Amino acid sequence: MSIFQSFMSTASVPYYRSYSRSLTSTHAIPVLTTTNNYHCCYDHYNSTRTSGRTFNVVCCTTPVLATKNNHHCYYNCYSSKTSRRTNKIISCQNKENAEGGHSSLSSALTLSHKNPQDVVTFTDRVVDNGIKTTSTTNAIMPLLKPSDGIGIVSYLRGKNYLITGATGFLGKAFMEKMLRTIPDLGKIFLLIKAKDKEAAIHRLKTEILDSEIFKCLEQMYGESFKAFMMTKLVPVAGNVCEPNLGMDPDTTNEIAKEVDVIINSAGNTNFDERYDVALDTNTRGPSRLLGFAKKCKKLGLFLHVSTAYVNGERQGLIMEKPFHMGQTIVGESVTSETPPVSIPVLDIIAEIELASNLKFCVHENEVTQKLKELGLERAKLFGWENTYVFTKAMGEMLIDSMRGDIPIVIIRPTIIESTYKDPFPGWIQGNRMLDPVIISYGKGQLSGFAADPKAIVDVVPVDMVVNASIAAIAKHGIAAKPGLNVYNIGSSTVNPIAYEDVFKFCCDHFTSFPLMDSQGKNIRVTEFKFFSSMDNFSSYISDEIAQGIGLMDAKISDSILKSKLEMKCKNRAELIVHMAKLYKPYAFFRARFDIRNTQKLMEDMSLEEMRNFEFNVRSINWEHYIVDIHIPGVRRHVMKERLVINE
Repeated sequence: MSIFQSFMSTASVPYYRSYSRSLTSTHAIPVLTTTNNYHCCYDHYNSTRTSGRTFNVVCCTTPVLATKNNHHCYYNCYSSKTSRRTNKIISCQNKENAEGGHSSLSSALTLSHKNPQDVVTFTDRVVDNGIKTTSTTNAIMPLLKPSDGIGIVSYLRGKNYLITGATGFLGKAFMEKMLRTIPDLGKIFLLIKAKDKEAAIHRLKTEILDSEIFKCLEQMYGESFKAFMMTKLVPVAGNVCEPNLGMDPDTTNEIAKEVDVIINSAGNTNFDERYDVALDTNTRGPSRLLGFAKKCKKLGLFLHVSTAYVNGERQGLIMEKPFHMGQTIVGESVTSETPPVSIPVLDIIAEIELASNLKFCVHENEVTQKLKELGLERAKLFGWENTYVFTKAMGEMLIDSMRGDIPIVIIRPTIIESTYKDPFPGWIQGNRMLDPVIISYGKGQLSGFAADPKAIVDVVPVDMVVNASIAAIAKHGIAAKPGLNVYNIGSSTVNPIAYEDVFKFCCDHFTSFPLMDSQGKNIRVTEFKFFSSMDNFSSYISDEIAQGIGLMDAKISDSILKSKLEMKCKNRAELIVHMAKLYKPYAFFRARFDIRNTQKLMEDMSLEEMRNFEFNVRSINWEHYIVDIHIPGVRRHVMKERLVINE
């Protein structure tokens, strides 16, 4: 159990009030019926919180298909902030483009190639206490792209894929998007950690097919959903930490003959993992997978999911450049006056041997802690903040050194959080980086943190990461040129948001829709506090916990009870302070990530591709995303609160 899981394992909240009520929905276009009205089709409506405007995500009771005639879409929705029923009309002045193409409901826009700009009108008709008001906003949309684009669908269709990390957050998002949007998709081989084929099939059925992200596909295919999925998804018992990926010879030969694209989304993301474990998964794992890739006769591309934070302690604007063998962050700060003897030399093989040898040099009970300490020590020596990003960086180095003629794409996302809108807003699996703090704040367990309120927190929704990755696969798969291309996927340079704004929006959400304690009482949150030093935060959190558990009560006369409460206070405080220390490099982060390669990728796409594989982080309304999408998604999918819909 990680420290985050341990910290979050307090009593779960029984339920909360509905914050996204689906009332009625009428469309002048064909619809696909569904029974689960919190799934499948949410139309994102981006608007500011000004008087008379609604900001919440629109939850349609029916998923909508794209059509040539959806120039006007009518919704009856509910504004959770103003408690007013709103009839939204989104109308497009240009009904068809010169190419005869069509718009999709997800964008509710139709662009014309006749003029360099299109004016799109957004009209809100609000009824408040019997008074009808109308506000209109005109948005100028620039001419975007010709109709040809990259050719994403044409490249991906009919091909076979191997995906690692298939049961993880990102792996599932990859599968869902590809199965839902690519016609005639071939097989997707899923490398699943399991002892045998039967165990792999069991994990596929229980951990993948039952996941809520596939509900849209389930509604599309109805009773044939599982049959469809089992014809497309091929579970393979294996492990990136084992020789030959832990696959049997027959399976190895079959995949080597059939696979066209390999997607490596496997990784160990614990900041303070045992050094040997992190090296095995994050460093040696990619090299083993690339070794297998060289046996694949039809392979057109190898995509590796890394992290933008492999850049370690670099400052300023960080470019999309690959790592080379032995490269270190600390070595980049070397000047002519730096004594050569003081520059550490990174030898990956030596690091692997160092971690392996330590296991035989310490007592069995101390192995785990010593290996965790070793990982953090080695990372900081070479200029990285923690074991996770250090071992991921070394994994990139090995990929670059052994890639040969294989086209390689390395995706470096920043902090990946819940879906923005695809297949529906707010889907998330597990506690991501921000979520332990957000949930603890909502539960009244943590009202402050050690962080710079002005520091930029670089967040990107998982669906945008997947869409950008798919576009990169198609672009470089079509080009079929040997080389290594890096894509940063983040928001800090084009749509930054500071920590103070994130937690202001969190406060807004939990004030409007508070969590409830085990007695069903609302939990009140206060304004989030920021601490500039770890000492100040440690002192503050110890006092907060002591007061919360009743240790400050002068009436406690039982020495045994008081001793137990003191120990409980000490343990909880140490846990939170340890978490704060791990987060510290990112809570006071000073760098931003350049995304020029990613922007160029978007520019290469056609209008249709941009609609179907959107990853424009500039379009994100952070207040709307955090208040109306992300936190509700965390409550629904992570905290497992019961969604109460008031008809």
